[in-house]
Amino acid sequence: MQGNLTESLRALTAHTEAFLASRVLTDEDWAGSIGRAVSIQAAADDVVRAVVQQARQNGATWQVVGDALGVSRQAAFQRYGKPTDPRTGEPMNTTPLPEAAELAASAIRDLAAGRWSSVAERFDQTMREGLSEDALAAAWAQIVGLAGAFEQHGEPEVTRAGDVTVTNTPIALEAGDYTARIAFRDDRTIAGLHILEGRTS
Repeated sequence: MQGNLTESLRALTAHTEAFLASRVLTDEDWAGSIGRAVSIQAAADDVVRAVVQQARQNGATWQVVGDALGVSRQAAFQRYGKPTDPRTGEPMNTTPLPEAAELAASAIRDLAAGRWSSVAERFDQTMREGLSEDALAAAWAQIVGLAGAFEQHGEPEVTRAGDVTVTNTPIALEAGDYTARIAFRDDRTIAGLHILEGRTS
């Protein structure tokens, strides 16, 4: 594990030196500078990941890790943990569906505009069997009846949970705040859709 940390530190140093050298050599290559700065950010995250793994191997709890990162222990685990699938004993895929945030925002816009069929046609088989377009419309009408018209949505938070990618998107209605929790399968179908009262973060 020390080797991973050493390699990560070397990579960070190399990216930092390349950035500093480029700033001396050119004054107006802002796109290049931004790209090199992003490389530094990614390399720094690799250093944090290596230190977290080393801390965990030496007995640090996820609470200790989360406190050090300024996040909850669950958020720390979701970012840096390596969960094992209890069904197979194999490491689980922890990479969220790349386009999940836009898929969630699109589904929320369709809900707010009353395009029930557009949302329902993205359901997986289980969702289709359990939630009709009419039931979806009735559920949204109930929320509007409680808190007024839809006003806007915020930026979705995206995490991987087992076989699905879960998005939590803050939504504001006239008289209340909610969270749209939408789960997506890797084929981009919707595996779960819940509108929760309040903000989850």
